[in-house]
Formats: sequence, structure tokens, C-alpha cells
Amino acid sequence: MKKILVVESSPRGKISITRALTSEILKTLKAANPDAHVIVRDLDSPQTPHLTSAQTTAILIPSENRTALDQEALHYSDELVKEVLDADIIVIGAPMYSFSIPSNLKVWLDLISRPRVTFQYTPEGPVGLVKGKKVYLAVATGGVYSQGPQKAYDFLVPYLSTVLEFMGMADITTIRVEGVALPEFQREKALELALQKAKLS
Repeated sequence: MKKILVVESSPRGKISITRALTSEILKTLKAANPDAHVIVRDLDSPQTPHLTSAQTTAILIPSENRTALDQEALHYSDELVKEVLDADIIVIGAPMYSFSIPSNLKVWLDLISRPRVTFQYTPEGPVGLVKGKKVYLAVATGGVYSQGPQKAYDFLVPYLSTVLEFMGMADITTIRVEGVALPEFQREKALELALQKAKLS
């Protein structure tokens, strides 16, 4: 049975383009894997805290040497890491904010980037430990950033892809809904076009 992890970061609820896009991607994936188990991690929540000194200290301590307080500090991070490691497919909703990812998605990346757990340093360089995952990035942007003069301002897809690949998740498909702030934007047609381009419809 396939396990699908959906990570939502948009704070815009029902009017979110990325949430609509992740929903459409999930429908297609479920059609291909009807018995798949789906977990949704919604980062638009007060339960998504920024890193603390206790967490950053505990992360660097080998697991066998951690105190009860260290383990408590890492409880949420451990939960997020387990979701990633257990998943076969990961769908990440990522709207562009200030040319990059929302802060809550950055927190998620910080909390799953764990030395000796999701990556490790070797004499030959860093090695990602999260293998065998298929990742879909559901991206929405106000302008057009995949090509043309604004491409240089796209720090979202390059950054997100780099961090995921660093942890070993190299099989990434990016699905973009672009120009959502433009007058001619039509939501349903844009979603359909994005899925067609990604060969998901």
C-alpha cells in the first residue's frame, strides 16, 4: 500500500491556489493508487513552531546521549521526520511569498533536516538518507517565473529542490500555476493546464 504525504503551507484556506492544486494532484494519485494511505500535514497551524535553542542543541546530540528534555524538544521534529521517511509520495504545496517559500514551510524543512537521520556528512561530502521518494511541488506564483525576465527572481523552486535533493529526494516534479495576480488569470483553466503540462491529467 502506497503512503502519500501532503504538506500544505498556504494560509489562504479555501481560496488557496496551491491547496486546490495539491487536491487535484492527490485525486490523480489516488486514482492510480486507490488503496493509498494519505496523511496531510497542514503547516498553517500554531503547532508549527520556529526552531528553538533546545531543538538545535538536541539535534546535534547522538540519540543515545539525549536526556528526557532533549527527547521532548525533538518530539515534533521526530513526528515530521517519520512522516517523510514513511511516505512513498510527497506532495508539497508551496505558494511564492517574497520570491521564496512561506516561513512555515522553511520551518518544516529546518525540522526535517536532521544530521545522521535525513542526511550525513562523509569524507566524500554530504549524502542524503531519504531515498526512494517521489516528490511533487505544487507551486503558485502571482507572476510568471518559469521563464522570461522574472525567472531570475524565482528563489522558491531552486531552493526547495536543493534542500530536498540534499536529503536524498531527487525525483522531483514541479507543477506550476503561474500568473495568479494577472487580470487574465482563470483559476480552473490554469489548474487544468498545470496538470496537463505535468502529464497528470
